[in-house]
Amino acid sequence: MEETAAGATWRTARGAITTDCPRVAGILNLTPDSFWSGGRHSDPAAALDEAERLLEAGADLLDVGGESTRPGAEPVSEADERSRVLPFIRMAVRRWPEVPLSIDTVKGAVAEAALAEGAWIVNDVSGLRLDPDMGVVVARNGAGLVIMHSRGAVDRLASYELAEYGRDPVGVVAAELQAGLDRARSAGIELDRIVVDPGLGFGKRTEHSVAVLAGIDRIVALGPPVMVGPSRKRFLGELGGGLEPGARLEGTLAACVAALLGGARFFRVHDAGPVRRAVDVAEALRRAS
Repeated sequence: MEETAAGATWRTARGAITTDCPRVAGILNLTPDSFWSGGRHSDPAAALDEAERLLEAGADLLDVGGESTRPGAEPVSEADERSRVLPFIRMAVRRWPEVPLSIDTVKGAVAEAALAEGAWIVNDVSGLRLDPDMGVVVARNGAGLVIMHSRGAVDRLASYELAEYGRDPVGVVAAELQAGLDRARSAGIELDRIVVDPGLGFGKRTEHSVAVLAGIDRIVALGPPVMVGPSRKRFLGELGGGLEPGARLEGTLAACVAALLGGARFFRVHDAGPVRRAVDVAEALRRAS
């Protein structure tokens, strides 16, 4: 990508998204088992109300998922996942056709169906590892793509089983993200359709997530714009001395600001309003410096 990440344009299936200002992606988990009760919206009508609140609070994008990736989550069938997300996507696209909508899935068939209903972006938390058809689906539809760093299958993504990174966790994460970029290129996906996400809390102990945040500039150096998703994650609770998800907002804000000052441009969160205000102030300070 010739432009710097702060001035890049992310091409998607339904238009371009600029990164000249921080972009907030509001999380909508259409699941009964999200790790935080405030993130569960299993009824499409209730999810539509929550989407409106997120947008009014300052979200630029909506990220919709029908399969939980919390620790110990049970895999969801393709049919169940489609039944959870497609009715909402249909309604949301009719109501807000100009709002970028991302489908959070590791299944190519679910991504294809969501894109047919009007989604702009595929957020693959497996980084194109788990479904060999996903890259083809993204390329065929000209979709935007989020490649997230993770390890293992869906039910192990948030566990510590595979959290071995040696003396340079950031270097290892960057190398494995580069492997995801290579998979995307092999599938025919152009670089300007990609955002990378280092996967805070996914297969990473607290010290690994902290290292990634502190070294986020090395993730930025891969080229595509960077998204972070620290929202109310376990590592923030551990840093705070054992805080439950409902008490992790301040940690979420701190992590988002730290990531922005290191070069991140996208922030995937439950609390769109507070994060919007925090990153806007941090961006003003970044520009002034």
